[in-house]
Amino acid sequence: MQEANTNLVYVVDDEPNIRKLTTLALKEYGFETQEFSNGDDLLKAVKRRIPDVIILDWVMPAPDGLSICGRLKLDKDTRTVPIILLTARDDEVDCVLGLEMGADDYVTKPFSLKELCARVKAIVRRKEYTNASNTSNDVITLGDLVVNLARRTVLKNNKNIDLTMKEFDLLSSLMLARGRVLSREQLMEKVWDVEFAGDARTVDVHIRYLRQKIEEDRKSVV
Repeated sequence: MQEANTNLVYVVDDEPNIRKLTTLALKEYGFETQEFSNGDDLLKAVKRRIPDVIILDWVMPAPDGLSICGRLKLDKDTRTVPIILLTARDDEVDCVLGLEMGADDYVTKPFSLKELCARVKAIVRRKEYTNASNTSNDVITLGDLVVNLARRTVLKNNKNIDLTMKEFDLLSSLMLARGRVLSREQLMEKVWDVEFAGDARTVDVHIRYLRQKIEEDRKSVV
């Protein structure tokens, strides 16, 4: 069992077995958890207490996970809460749709509980690092792109670019490694804090969607 902490994770899935196994695994890693079988109960819960991370199933009876994700990201009180989508959809178009709705990461079913917990730990660790160093002025500039590592902001031509947590971590990792090639394995370790499992889709989808946000000629991103 890992060192205990007070970080709260909400687990939302209409399948009881998945909820139970996920919450048990998270508790083994020291997280406080609450589980919900539908989106409506989750929305009520976030009004009472905002969690540190939300694990949200995509396919549920209405309102489904994707619509719930969109509503949370539009609310000023919850827009910064990291959301990991659980999905049986492995089509790249569907994965990009999840990112467009504001999800910070996604995990395809069936999934490894160990990997899921590692991703949650990585998200929490980066949030804590950001809070602890928010007065720093570490800035990376590349052409018209300006990345503030502490504030976790990105400007392009002096206009703010809205990135998810994983997109920001990807961009900053790539910019810090300027002139060096980073493999998918290295990116998985740097950004997701998990060992590369042989599936390139997660890295490729995030990079493709990141390029759509920061590159001038978006039509060239395929």
